[in-house]
Amino acid sequence: MLKNIPTHLIAGPLGAGKTSLIRQLLAQRPAAERWAVLINEFGLIGLDAALLSSDADGIVMAEVAGGCLCCVNGVPFQVGLSRLLRKARPDRLLIEPSGLGHPLELLRQLREPPWEGVLAVQPTVLVLDAAALAAGARLPDSQQATLNSAGLLLLNKAEHLDDAAKGRIQTQLPARPLLWTTQAALPLAQLPGFAARAEAGTSLDELPRSAAAAMPQVWRTPAEPICQVQAQPEGWSIGWRWHPSQCFELMQVQLWLASLPWRRAKLVLQTNAGWLSANALEGQALHWQSSEWRKDSRLELIFAEAQDVAALQAAFRHCLLAD
Repeated sequence: MLKNIPTHLIAGPLGAGKTSLIRQLLAQRPAAERWAVLINEFGLIGLDAALLSSDADGIVMAEVAGGCLCCVNGVPFQVGLSRLLRKARPDRLLIEPSGLGHPLELLRQLREPPWEGVLAVQPTVLVLDAAALAAGARLPDSQQATLNSAGLLLLNKAEHLDDAAKGRIQTQLPARPLLWTTQAALPLAQLPGFAARAEAGTSLDELPRSAAAAMPQVWRTPAEPICQVQAQPEGWSIGWRWHPSQCFELMQVQLWLASLPWRRAKLVLQTNAGWLSANALEGQALHWQSSEWRKDSRLELIFAEAQDVAALQAAFRHCLLAD
């Protein structure tokens, strides 16, 4: 049993590179340590665990989907985190809140019962898109409010910025520890609070438990996807889970997605070119990568406004390879 588990909040706006940073940190995990990762996504389908999927031992992941962690605190978050801690018994915990969430509120909750004494919350890492800031993009209010309390500002996607551009960005930021990165590459020793260690001597029996486990959604037929839609003040999302037997025409998927005004796209699909993943913000081209995920095909899109669900369903289905 452990107490004071070092807990690292990896915050930042949509598309800044939070998932990339977690992937980099997981690759540096000391072999003797067990790590747990709790991922919160705005949409209901859940993609980040699939995007981070690997065969590594010593890493346990869990998701809380739908809204931001501070807003879904209560049954989904409390039970999800409790279940993860019981399963993983981790030496270290990483939490990635939604880019549309409120990191300061989440930090406050993590420092209160029932987590007080169980978790030792370390200084927050705030991942920012340096290229977007250089182009004049404004941080969402919830992320702006986190600047002054961050333990590290990770200015990601900085590879094409010159010293003058970096200087202009830095004058807009508070005097906090700062690191310019590409692909969110952070040496593990520079993670704020990395020197902290969990301690022995506590039980997890008092943490919240679910009254009854929710039944997972299943496919009625392999040809019929699970589709989930949600509308919140921060945006509108739609997501699909397709049976792993279904295969997509890669070019058709690319053309369809290029025609849509999404704010964020995340996907892991079985295609005619193999299992591939992609993750992009509006205006960006999809950059495909090979994926180890094999459980199902998933796609989640976030829009600023509600869309025609039936039209999206029909267009996505048209991307399937013919039998």
